[in-house]
Amino acid sequence: MDGGSQISNILVGDCAALMDRLPEKSVDMVFADPPYNMQLGGNLTRPDQSVVDGVDDAWDRFDDFGAYDRFTRSWLASARRVLKDDGTLWVIGSYHNIFRVGSALQDLGYWMLNDIVWRKSNPMPNFRGRRFTNAHETLIWCLKDKKQKRYTFNYDAMKSLNEGLQMRSDWTLPICNGGERLQKDGKKAHPTQKPESLLHRVILAATKPGDTVLDPFFGTGTTGAVAKRLGRRYIGIERDADYAAVAKERLAKVKPPSDMETIAIQARREEPRVPFGAVVERGLVPAGTVLTDPRRRWTAKVRADGSLIASDAKGSIHAVGAAVQGAPACNGWTFWHIERKGDLVPIDLFRQQVRAELAQAG
Repeated sequence: MDGGSQISNILVGDCAALMDRLPEKSVDMVFADPPYNMQLGGNLTRPDQSVVDGVDDAWDRFDDFGAYDRFTRSWLASARRVLKDDGTLWVIGSYHNIFRVGSALQDLGYWMLNDIVWRKSNPMPNFRGRRFTNAHETLIWCLKDKKQKRYTFNYDAMKSLNEGLQMRSDWTLPICNGGERLQKDGKKAHPTQKPESLLHRVILAATKPGDTVLDPFFGTGTTGAVAKRLGRRYIGIERDADYAAVAKERLAKVKPPSDMETIAIQARREEPRVPFGAVVERGLVPAGTVLTDPRRRWTAKVRADGSLIASDAKGSIHAVGAAVQGAPACNGWTFWHIERKGDLVPIDLFRQQVRAELAQAG
């Protein structure tokens, strides 16, 4: 790594040059929070004439849009090279830059999956009162190639995080402030520190425990802190040695998970297949048991071979469930219920019991 010094899993130097020195197809996910090219003109003041501590650092200034575009294409090309063939890339930005970044992504061959709107629950107000308050930022989530078939998306984890509802593409989360905001010499350690809640959702959604997450604009290490806490590996690239030093100190205090079960993720589709016949032969739902739907409109009787028979249909739990409803398809595991102590419980409860037995045996 002659292009920069290495601090633990933090590399200090130019992001494109250092990514070019990493092994090809070596990381599972890239999360990038690049300079936004804010194009600020003069100081911004509050109504009391105090100056707003905005982003005016040298790293966010470019000569023109052409210079910013060349910079963007350079690091995106390097990131694409180090992504595994089943990896994904996330990039966040504001109206200042995200549309230019999106164009570069498409030109370089990336394939977009979603754009996510991060709606800030506590945005900075618009002090001049001449525009709408900038209350959101945009994340783009994409594959490295249009033909890519495999990638990680922990759908069930996202649904669970959202109290059983399918996670939408608009996320309401607070900005980084209060005790989470890192300080140095009484001032913000970094002007654009992202909240850990945002990175928690991104990393949980698109990686597995043990995966490697690369952040080419590491700043003060939010990506690394969340990755470490979730049992992922991380590589941070930061050209500012002061930011890297803050990140190193921060990450030394973060403890990895002590119980891997707490971060284990298994999608329902990856769970072992359990036929209804396995539930029947174990005696959990014996032959002759009468099943009903949640509203007790239809009934069917369980047969010894794991099939069902209704008044005018017979077959699998799914086929009979569809037939009695006159529907094209049915998930029999959640449709059919059995009465236990006066309550109706779905037969899926017994499938989970068998799965638990199989997991314990394994």
